[in-house]
Amino acid sequence: MGKRTMGLLISHKNNEKRRAILPEDVKLLRNPDMLYFETGYGDSVNYTDQDYIDAGVHVVSREEAMKCDIITDVKLGDADYLDQLDDGKILFGWAHAAQGISFTNKCLEKNFTVIAWEEVFEDGRYIFYRNREVAGEAAVLQAFCHYGKMPYECRVAIIGNGQTAKGAMRILHGLGAKVDVYGRKLEKLFLQKMYDYDVVVNCVMWDISRKDRLIYKEDLKKFKPHTMIIDVSCDPYLEIETSHPTTISDPVYAVDGVIHYCVDNTPAMFPLTVTKVLSEGNVRIFDAVIEGALSSALDEAMVIENGHIRNKNIWNFREARGLECK
Repeated sequence: MGKRTMGLLISHKNNEKRRAILPEDVKLLRNPDMLYFETGYGDSVNYTDQDYIDAGVHVVSREEAMKCDIITDVKLGDADYLDQLDDGKILFGWAHAAQGISFTNKCLEKNFTVIAWEEVFEDGRYIFYRNREVAGEAAVLQAFCHYGKMPYECRVAIIGNGQTAKGAMRILHGLGAKVDVYGRKLEKLFLQKMYDYDVVVNCVMWDISRKDRLIYKEDLKKFKPHTMIIDVSCDPYLEIETSHPTTISDPVYAVDGVIHYCVDNTPAMFPLTVTKVLSEGNVRIFDAVIEGALSSALDEAMVIENGHIRNKNIWNFREARGLECK
Protein backbone atom coordinates (compact mmCIF):
# COMPACT_ATOMS: atom_id res chain seq x y z
CA MET A 1 0.00 0.00 0.00
CA GLY A 2 1.39 3.40 -0.97
CA LYS A 3 1.47 6.53 1.12
CA ARG A 4 -1.79 8.36 1.62
CA THR A 5 -2.42 12.08 1.77
CA MET A 6 -3.87 13.55 4.97
CA GLY A 7 -6.11 16.61 5.11
CA LEU A 8 -6.31 18.44 8.43
CA LEU A 9 -9.56 20.35 8.85
CA ILE A 10 -10.67 23.06 11.25
CA SER A 11 -13.57 21.81 13.36
CA HIS A 12 -16.76 23.86 13.17
CA LYS A 13 -17.92 22.74 16.62
CA ASN A 14 -18.73 25.59 19.00
CA ASN A 15 -15.51 27.18 20.29
CA GLU A 16 -13.38 24.20 19.24
CA LYS A 17 -9.86 25.63 19.03
CA ARG A 18 -7.71 22.53 19.60
CA ARG A 19 -5.49 21.40 16.75
CA ALA A 20 -3.98 18.01 15.97
CA ILE A 21 -0.31 18.90 15.52
CA LEU A 22 2.06 21.86 15.79
CA PRO A 23 4.72 22.92 13.26
CA GLU A 24 7.64 21.94 15.50
CA ASP A 25 6.35 18.39 15.66
CA VAL A 26 5.52 18.28 11.94
CA LYS A 27 9.26 18.76 11.36
CA LEU A 28 9.89 15.44 13.13
CA LEU A 29 7.69 13.45 10.72
CA ARG A 30 8.95 11.36 7.81
CA ASN A 31 6.08 12.50 5.59
CA PRO A 32 5.32 16.20 6.06
CA ASP A 33 4.81 16.54 2.30
CA MET A 34 1.73 14.27 2.59
CA LEU A 35 -0.03 16.73 4.93
CA TYR A 36 -2.55 19.28 3.62
CA PHE A 37 -3.69 21.84 6.22
CA GLU A 38 -6.77 23.98 5.84
CA THR A 39 -5.91 27.67 5.54
CA GLY A 40 -5.84 29.32 8.97
CA TYR A 41 -5.39 25.99 10.77
CA GLY A 42 -3.00 27.31 13.40
CA ASP A 43 -4.60 30.70 14.04
CA SER A 44 -6.32 29.57 17.26
CA VAL A 45 -3.01 28.42 18.77
CA ASN A 46 -0.89 31.35 17.57
CA TYR A 47 0.74 29.76 14.51
CA THR A 48 0.56 31.17 11.01
CA ASP A 49 0.10 29.36 7.71
CA GLN A 50 3.72 30.24 6.96
CA ASP A 51 4.84 28.46 10.13
CA TYR A 52 3.24 25.29 8.79
CA ILE A 53 4.60 25.81 5.26
CA ASP A 54 8.09 26.24 6.70
CA ALA A 55 7.65 22.85 8.39
CA GLY A 56 7.24 21.26 4.95
CA VAL A 57 3.46 20.84 4.57
CA HIS A 58 0.88 22.20 2.16
CA VAL A 59 -1.65 24.86 3.18
CA VAL A 60 -4.75 24.69 0.99
CA SER A 61 -8.44 25.52 0.91
CA ARG A 62 -10.89 23.47 2.94
CA GLU A 63 -12.22 21.95 -0.27
CA GLU A 64 -8.74 20.84 -1.33
CA ALA A 65 -8.00 19.35 2.09
CA MET A 66 -11.21 17.31 1.89
CA LYS A 67 -9.94 15.61 -1.27
CA CYS A 68 -7.18 13.86 0.69
CA ASP A 69 -7.25 10.13 1.41
CA ILE A 70 -7.30 10.66 5.19
CA ILE A 71 -9.36 13.34 6.93
CA THR A 72 -8.11 14.43 10.36
CA ASP A 73 -10.48 16.41 12.56
CA VAL A 74 -10.15 16.91 16.30
CA LYS A 75 -13.94 16.61 16.78
CA LEU A 76 -14.54 14.12 14.03
CA GLY A 77 -17.77 12.84 15.55
CA ASP A 78 -19.28 16.32 15.12
CA ALA A 79 -18.19 16.72 11.50
CA ASP A 80 -20.56 18.76 9.35
CA TYR A 81 -19.07 17.78 5.99
CA LEU A 82 -19.42 14.00 5.71
CA ASP A 83 -21.85 14.23 2.81
CA GLN A 84 -19.24 16.23 0.90
CA LEU A 85 -16.60 13.49 1.12
CA ASP A 86 -16.08 10.78 -1.46
CA ASP A 87 -16.94 7.27 -0.31
CA GLY A 88 -14.19 5.18 1.22
CA LYS A 89 -12.28 7.92 3.08
CA ILE A 90 -10.24 7.22 6.20
CA LEU A 91 -11.38 9.41 9.11
CA PHE A 92 -9.00 10.12 11.99
CA GLY A 93 -9.93 11.93 15.21
CA TRP A 94 -12.23 11.75 18.23
CA ALA A 95 -15.20 9.83 16.86
CA HIS A 96 -17.26 8.44 19.79
CA ALA A 97 -19.01 6.31 17.22
CA ALA A 98 -21.30 4.42 19.59
CA GLN A 99 -23.13 7.41 21.01
CA GLY A 100 -22.72 9.32 17.73
CA ILE A 101 -25.56 7.53 16.00
CA SER A 102 -25.91 9.82 12.98
CA PHE A 103 -22.13 9.95 12.52
CA THR A 104 -21.87 6.16 12.47
CA ASN A 105 -24.90 5.84 10.19
CA LYS A 106 -23.11 8.01 7.65
CA CYS A 107 -19.84 6.07 8.01
CA LEU A 108 -21.65 2.81 7.27
CA GLU A 109 -23.48 4.35 4.32
CA LYS A 110 -20.34 5.82 2.71
CA ASN A 111 -17.96 2.94 3.50
CA PHE A 112 -15.66 5.10 5.60
CA THR A 113 -12.87 3.74 7.76
CA VAL A 114 -12.64 5.34 11.21
CA ILE A 115 -9.50 5.36 13.37
CA ALA A 116 -10.76 6.75 16.66
CA TRP A 117 -8.43 8.74 18.88
CA GLU A 118 -10.34 7.69 21.99
CA GLU A 119 -9.24 4.10 21.33
CA VAL A 120 -5.48 4.69 20.92
CA PHE A 121 -3.44 3.30 23.83
CA GLU A 122 0.30 2.93 24.35
CA ASP A 123 1.44 0.28 26.84
CA GLY A 124 -2.04 0.30 28.36
CA ARG A 125 -2.28 4.07 28.83
CA TYR A 126 -4.49 6.32 26.74
CA ILE A 127 -2.25 8.31 24.42
CA PHE A 128 -4.05 11.62 25.11
CA TYR A 129 -4.67 11.03 28.83
CA ARG A 130 -3.82 14.62 29.73
CA ASN A 131 -6.74 15.80 27.59
CA ARG A 132 -9.04 13.82 29.87
CA GLU A 133 -7.55 15.47 32.94
CA VAL A 134 -8.06 18.90 31.37
CA ALA A 135 -11.66 17.91 30.58
CA GLY A 136 -12.34 17.50 34.30
CA GLU A 137 -10.43 20.62 35.25
CA ALA A 138 -12.08 22.84 32.64
CA ALA A 139 -15.60 21.55 33.33
CA VAL A 140 -15.37 22.34 37.03
CA LEU A 141 -13.91 25.79 36.40
CA GLN A 142 -16.62 26.82 33.93
CA ALA A 143 -19.53 25.12 35.65
CA PHE A 144 -18.98 26.89 38.96
CA CYS A 145 -19.09 30.23 37.14
CA HIS A 146 -22.76 29.37 36.45
CA TYR A 147 -23.56 28.03 39.91
CA GLY A 148 -23.40 31.02 42.22
CA LYS A 149 -21.42 29.33 45.00
CA MET A 150 -17.71 28.85 45.52
CA PRO A 151 -16.48 25.24 45.69
CA TYR A 152 -15.38 25.64 49.32
CA GLU A 153 -19.05 26.00 50.27
CA CYS A 154 -20.04 22.71 48.65
CA ARG A 155 -20.17 18.99 49.22
CA VAL A 156 -19.28 17.35 45.93
CA ALA A 157 -19.57 13.77 44.68
CA ILE A 158 -17.34 12.66 41.83
CA ILE A 159 -18.52 9.56 39.95
CA GLY A 160 -15.59 7.68 38.44
CA ASN A 161 -11.95 7.50 39.42
CA GLY A 162 -10.10 7.78 36.09
CA GLN A 163 -8.14 10.60 34.50
CA THR A 164 -11.14 12.93 34.07
CA ALA A 165 -12.04 12.49 37.72
CA LYS A 166 -8.42 13.18 38.66
CA GLY A 167 -8.59 16.53 36.86
CA ALA A 168 -11.91 17.47 38.47
CA MET A 169 -10.62 16.53 41.91
CA ARG A 170 -7.45 18.59 41.45
CA ILE A 171 -9.48 21.77 40.94
CA LEU A 172 -12.09 20.98 43.59
CA HIS A 173 -9.53 20.18 46.26
CA GLY A 174 -7.52 23.25 45.32
CA LEU A 175 -10.62 25.41 45.83
CA GLY A 176 -11.58 23.81 49.12
CA ALA A 177 -14.58 21.67 48.25
CA LYS A 178 -15.50 18.67 50.39
CA VAL A 179 -15.18 15.81 47.90
CA ASP A 180 -16.20 12.15 47.91
CA VAL A 181 -15.19 9.88 45.01
CA TYR A 182 -17.31 6.95 43.90
CA GLY A 183 -15.53 4.42 41.69
CA ARG A 184 -17.13 1.51 39.85
CA LYS A 185 -17.41 -0.66 42.93
CA LEU A 186 -19.21 2.09 44.85
CA GLU A 187 -22.13 2.61 42.49
CA LYS A 188 -24.70 1.29 44.97
CA LEU A 189 -23.28 3.49 47.71
CA PHE A 190 -23.53 6.54 45.47
CA LEU A 191 -27.17 5.77 44.73
CA GLN A 192 -27.86 5.80 48.48
CA LYS A 193 -25.93 9.04 49.11
CA MET A 194 -26.41 11.11 45.94
CA TYR A 195 -29.11 13.35 47.41
CA ASP A 196 -26.71 14.60 50.11
CA TYR A 197 -24.56 16.62 47.71
CA ASP A 198 -24.63 20.15 46.37
CA VAL A 199 -22.80 19.16 43.20
CA VAL A 200 -22.45 15.83 41.38
CA VAL A 201 -19.59 15.53 38.87
CA ASN A 202 -20.04 12.67 36.42
CA CYS A 203 -16.71 11.40 35.07
CA VAL A 204 -17.63 7.74 34.73
CA MET A 205 -16.75 5.69 31.65
CA TRP A 206 -20.12 4.00 31.39
CA ASP A 207 -20.56 0.51 30.01
CA ILE A 208 -22.37 1.40 26.79
CA SER A 209 -23.95 -2.04 26.58
CA ARG A 210 -26.02 -1.18 29.68
CA LYS A 211 -29.55 0.09 29.10
CA ASP A 212 -30.22 1.13 32.68
CA ARG A 213 -29.18 4.52 34.03
CA LEU A 214 -27.43 5.95 37.03
CA ILE A 215 -29.67 9.01 37.44
CA TYR A 216 -33.23 9.11 36.11
CA LYS A 217 -35.41 12.19 35.60
CA GLU A 218 -37.61 11.11 38.50
CA ASP A 219 -34.57 11.24 40.80
CA LEU A 220 -34.06 14.97 40.28
CA LYS A 221 -37.00 15.90 42.50
CA LYS A 222 -35.20 14.33 45.45
CA PHE A 223 -32.03 16.41 45.08
CA LYS A 224 -31.46 19.43 47.29
CA PRO A 225 -32.70 22.73 45.83
CA HIS A 226 -30.19 24.28 43.42
CA THR A 227 -28.13 21.11 43.05
CA MET A 228 -25.81 21.07 40.05
CA ILE A 229 -24.83 18.10 37.88
CA ILE A 230 -21.54 18.60 36.04
CA ASP A 231 -21.72 15.90 33.40
CA VAL A 232 -18.21 15.76 31.98
CA SER A 233 -18.79 12.34 30.42
CA CYS A 234 -21.92 13.72 28.72
CA ASP A 235 -23.10 10.46 27.17
CA PRO A 236 -26.50 10.97 25.54
CA TYR A 237 -28.73 7.90 25.89
CA LEU A 238 -26.64 6.52 28.75
CA GLU A 239 -26.09 7.09 32.46
CA ILE A 240 -27.93 10.37 33.16
CA GLU A 241 -31.36 10.49 31.57
CA THR A 242 -31.69 14.28 31.53
CA SER A 243 -28.24 15.05 30.07
CA HIS A 244 -27.79 16.32 26.56
CA PRO A 245 -24.74 18.07 25.11
CA THR A 246 -24.44 21.81 25.56
CA THR A 247 -21.88 24.26 24.22
CA ILE A 248 -19.16 26.42 25.69
CA SER A 249 -21.21 29.49 24.70
CA ASP A 250 -24.43 28.17 26.28
CA PRO A 251 -23.31 25.57 28.84
CA VAL A 252 -26.16 25.07 31.33
CA TYR A 253 -29.87 24.34 31.56
CA ALA A 254 -32.18 23.30 34.39
CA VAL A 255 -34.49 20.32 34.78
CA ASP A 256 -36.77 20.22 37.83
CA GLY A 257 -34.58 22.82 39.52
CA VAL A 258 -31.34 20.88 38.99
CA ILE A 259 -28.69 22.74 37.01
CA HIS A 260 -27.09 20.62 34.26
CA TYR A 261 -23.67 21.49 32.86
CA CYS A 262 -23.07 19.19 29.87
CA VAL A 263 -20.39 20.69 27.63
CA ASP A 264 -18.83 17.82 25.69
CA ASN A 265 -15.62 19.53 24.56
CA THR A 266 -14.48 21.32 27.71
CA PRO A 267 -10.72 21.01 26.95
CA ALA A 268 -11.30 23.29 23.95
CA MET A 269 -11.31 26.18 26.43
CA PHE A 270 -7.58 25.56 26.92
CA PRO A 271 -6.41 25.04 23.33
CA LEU A 272 -2.75 25.94 23.90
CA THR A 273 -2.39 23.37 26.66
CA VAL A 274 -4.28 20.59 24.89
CA THR A 275 -2.89 21.14 21.39
CA LYS A 276 0.59 20.53 22.82
CA VAL A 277 -0.72 17.25 24.30
CA LEU A 278 -2.28 16.22 20.99
CA SER A 279 0.78 17.18 18.99
CA GLU A 280 3.13 15.20 21.22
CA GLY A 281 0.91 12.15 20.80
CA ASN A 282 0.17 12.49 17.10
CA VAL A 283 3.79 12.95 16.08
CA ARG A 284 4.28 9.34 17.16
CA ILE A 285 1.45 7.94 15.02
CA PHE A 286 0.90 10.19 11.98
CA ASP A 287 3.53 8.48 9.83
CA ALA A 288 2.06 5.04 10.49
CA VAL A 289 -1.39 6.21 9.41
CA ILE A 290 -0.03 7.91 6.30
CA GLU A 291 2.08 4.88 5.34
CA GLY A 292 -0.70 2.40 6.12
CA ALA A 293 1.64 0.52 8.46
CA LEU A 294 -0.64 0.46 11.48
CA SER A 295 0.71 -0.70 14.81
CA SER A 296 -1.41 -3.09 16.85
CA ALA A 297 -2.58 -0.09 18.89
CA LEU A 298 -3.79 1.77 15.80
CA ASP A 299 -5.36 -1.37 14.39
CA GLU A 300 -7.34 -1.72 17.62
CA ALA A 301 -8.42 1.90 17.22
CA MET A 302 -9.88 1.19 13.78
CA VAL A 303 -13.48 0.97 15.00
CA ILE A 304 -15.05 0.97 11.53
CA GLU A 305 -13.38 -0.46 8.41
CA ASN A 306 -14.75 0.16 4.92
CA GLY A 307 -18.24 0.73 6.29
CA HIS A 308 -18.23 -2.30 8.61
CA ILE A 309 -18.21 -2.08 12.41
CA ARG A 310 -15.15 -3.67 14.01
CA ASN A 311 -15.58 -2.48 17.59
CA LYS A 312 -17.80 -4.76 19.66
CA ASN A 313 -18.97 -1.96 21.95
CA ILE A 314 -20.33 0.01 19.00
CA TRP A 315 -21.99 -3.14 17.65
CA ASN A 316 -23.57 -3.98 21.02
CA PHE A 317 -24.81 -0.42 21.57
CA ARG A 318 -26.48 -0.26 18.18
CA GLU A 319 -27.85 -3.79 18.24
CA ALA A 320 -29.48 -3.19 21.62
CA ARG A 321 -31.26 -0.16 20.18
CA GLY A 322 -32.34 -1.72 16.89
CA LEU A 323 -29.90 0.30 14.78
CA GLU A 324 -28.19 -0.91 11.62
CA CYS A 325 -25.15 -3.13 12.21
CA LYS A 326 -22.90 -4.44 9.48
